[in-house]
Amino acid sequence: MAPQLDEKTSVSGQIRPEEVARLKAEGVTMIINNRPDHEDEGQPTSAEIEAAAKAAGIAYRHVPILRMGPADVEAMHEAMDAAGDGKVHAFCRSGNRSALCWAVARSEHGASEEQLRHAVEGAGFNLGPVAHLLRS
Repeated sequence: MAPQLDEKTSVSGQIRPEEVARLKAEGVTMIINNRPDHEDEGQPTSAEIEAAAKAAGIAYRHVPILRMGPADVEAMHEAMDAAGDGKVHAFCRSGNRSALCWAVARSEHGASEEQLRHAVEGAGFNLGPVAHLLRS
């Protein structure tokens, strides 16, 4: 089971197309891929993950993050909104970028730094690198 950030959002490191069915069984309705293609040798491409998601009936968004900027945060927020009440699973190489981008997106829409710190650290990540981007 992937670390949970909130009641509807989980994060992890790289997933493989054959893992999408398990995510579907866990109730995931939206997969957000925060990895640029070809970041590491042997990683599945966005198109491969998207095809597996489509076959499983799961919505998919590719929001590749090299250095997190406002467009990345907005795209992450839009993908989370598009999931509605469904469960979201975001992934990158380790889950860190996904968790931090989630935190900044949630901050911009009213979540407190304390709530976000608790969620991100509870999932095993450090909010420090983006703390200066959080709204008070």
